[in-house]
Amino acid sequence: MARHHPDLIFCRKQPGIAIGRLCEKHDGLCVICDSYVRPAEMVRICDECNYGSFQGRCVICGNAGISDAFYCKECVILEKDRDGCPKIVNLGSAKTDLFYERKKFGFKGQG
Repeated sequence: MARHHPDLIFCRKQPGIAIGRLCEKHDGLCVICDSYVRPAEMVRICDECNYGSFQGRCVICGNAGISDAFYCKECVILEKDRDGCPKIVNLGSAKTDLFYERKKFGFKGQG
């Protein structure tokens, strides 16, 4: 996800002991390179990204997490797992544009 959307920003703070989670949509995905092959190292996120209502949320999109997040073998070899907390902190222009387009045409949210 983050590899193909250059406007998404990672947190990159010092990771703590909290384990990153992924939702059903992103289950099995490497959080750095979007690969589905050879999960190797478990993702650790900072305490700020795991505090309060953010606890147990997907590292990529923020939905409810169902499985643990992993880095793929290639990212571990290239030491991309050492760059800091991989939680995405902004929405990105695609989601923001979708929100305003739906609002413009009067679509109601799910619920």
